Amino acid sequence: MMRMKIIFVLYFTILLPLALAQLKVGFYKTSCPRAESIVKAAVQKRFNTEKSITAALLRMHFHDCFVRGCDASILIDSTNQSRSEKESGPNLTVRGYELIDEAKKAVEKVCPSKVSCADIITLATRDSVVLAGGPSYDVPTGRRDGRVSNMNEVNLPGPSLSVSQAFQSFKDKGLTMDDMVTLLGGHTVGVAHCFFFSGRLTNFQGTGKPDPSMDAGLVTTLKGICGNGSNPTAFLDQGTSFSFDNEFYRQIRAKKGVMKIDQELADDRLSSGIVSRFASNANLFRTRFAQAMVKMGNIQVLVGNAGEIRKNCRVINSK
Repeated sequence: MMRMKIIFVLYFTILLPLALAQLKVGFYKTSCPRAESIVKAAVQKRFNTEKSITAALLRMHFHDCFVRGCDASILIDSTNQSRSEKESGPNLTVRGYELIDEAKKAVEKVCPSKVSCADIITLATRDSVVLAGGPSYDVPTGRRDGRVSNMNEVNLPGPSLSVSQAFQSFKDKGLTMDDMVTLLGGHTVGVAHCFFFSGRLTNFQGTGKPDPSMDAGLVTTLKGICGNGSNPTAFLDQGTSFSFDNEFYRQIRAKKGVMKIDQELADDRLSSGIVSRFASNANLFRTRFAQAMVKMGNIQVLVGNAGEIRKNCRVINSK
């Protein structure tokens, strides 16, 4: 048993840092010099007609990295033999796959089998954040694509969790409370389907009344949006919905958090101080968001000879 513990510790103290060290800014400088500009062009084209693509890519990137690490396993389609991550409940409303397909197809024309789908997700997410007015930051690349995607492995923190419950999932991935509050700030450009928060509007926890922590005006607004029964979406930032800024934090401090976890960030003593700092300092949020995104993008990455470079992001390469 002691020997197993020593091996386990050595893995996380030696092998894991070595793996992460193989990611580097400009990884494709020689093998595919135009890779990042090609991805950027695809994102720009989509953003010009659909500003909400930023929120879609942020969600896709998060959902990918929190299951098997940032290996693009979320992109793999199901087969007759296996049901992929796409079919899990949390991923049924993930979108943006066709943009990744478009970027991959364009890159493959220039540099066949050189650029991973995992890196394309990471680069595209960064580019979409910049286009929405968010921070520009360098993305270390060199990830490789996973060869496994199993819907039963998807276990993501849900919107109804408490701060401490949600944090456990982030902590398990090597992220801090500050990282969690920062990354959830991506909700400044986010939307959510009504079923994620409708329980807060009328009969919260069986009381027959709305959640008392939600602003009464917001309750009325959301009831109007969700009342037709078709499960539409609502902006998580009711102020500057398509702008990447710190308004989200100001909104939740004013009891205008749409999802329960968002409001709890402002109310829970574990996170409220971080929320207050970001609400009053936009530059601090921008800086920390860039840092947290790079950190999240390093979760359990495949590098070197691990995994593969998929030719089609939806399909594992033939052996």
